[in-house]
Amino acid sequence: MSETIISFRDAVKEFPARGRARRRTKPVRAVDGVTLDIAAGEIFGVIGYSGAGKSTLVRLVNALETTTAGSVVVDGTDLTGLSEARLRPVRAGIGMIFQQFNLLRSRTVAGNVAYPLEVAGWSRADRDARVAELLDFVGLSGKAASYPSALSGGQKQRVGIARALATSPTILLADEATSALDPETTADVLALLQRVNRELGITVVVITHEMEVVRSICHRVAVMERGRVVELGDAYQVFSAPRQPVTRRFVASALRDAPSTAVLDRLRARHPGRIVTVRIDEVAGSSAQVMGVLAERGVAGTIVYGGITEVAERPYGSLTLELVGDDAAVRAALDGLRAVTAVVDHGTAAAPAVEGSDR
Repeated sequence: MSETIISFRDAVKEFPARGRARRRTKPVRAVDGVTLDIAAGEIFGVIGYSGAGKSTLVRLVNALETTTAGSVVVDGTDLTGLSEARLRPVRAGIGMIFQQFNLLRSRTVAGNVAYPLEVAGWSRADRDARVAELLDFVGLSGKAASYPSALSGGQKQRVGIARALATSPTILLADEATSALDPETTADVLALLQRVNRELGITVVVITHEMEVVRSICHRVAVMERGRVVELGDAYQVFSAPRQPVTRRFVASALRDAPSTAVLDRLRARHPGRIVTVRIDEVAGSSAQVMGVLAERGVAGTIVYGGITEVAERPYGSLTLELVGDDAAVRAALDGLRAVTAVVDHGTAAAPAVEGSDR
């Protein structure tokens, strides 16, 4: 793995109690003892439901929040106790994009992208050249003179990305950057973040409550719950073998490849054979392996539900099949399938069954 660019060590962020009129009478520990390394050049996802502490965690990276205990080291600099003056050069190397875009309504697209360059003291000629370069990169060269009110949500986020890249940061923080966008626009913005990572070599940290975002672009992922990292690993491993209940809920929400109880009832009503769900991934069985096992046992297999997608550009999903053949052959086929992949046996309409699996 590449060298570490962001390191948390037993990081804690606690917000103090408020008066009763403000309705918080006890301190809130938003980040609770997080130890985590993010490698230079990766796209790292932090996922959790509302209140999990993920946004607070990312605000520790650019010191918009400071740790109550523990440490955060960014690109070799320990942020603990640094003055605003000493934080300034660290923040200059960190870009950030937001859910609600945070564009300046009174400025044009070009003016929004130029703003951090003005603050950094760039000359007018250098600013103009850099803005033109960035608008071309994000696909908005024709919108330089437009105002944010005339842009779609996806275009606004592209402006936000261009602005975040203006000073050539080494780290880009994306806090729920696609939550306000429709699915097609989300896909476009995620593809742009992949380009930022791949072509510019920028480390991207994605904060999200959407597992679809992690599935699409992240190399590794940390799952947060109640301020803690409860699961951490390669995005593909986390998807294919989630250990924690919260992670399993996220994976189910993104894949939707396994039939619900109601769907199973309908499948059994339409298909009299044995209904089974098999996992498909690069480690376990491929669809060709599954069909080969069935053919060897003289069992016909028809796909009746499921889907295969990509997680971190690798195949993953499940297929639900109707198996048709004599009882002995079907039993042999099930044993053969279990030898190559995870299997859930749902039985038949006449004899429903639910069997646990290692999914």
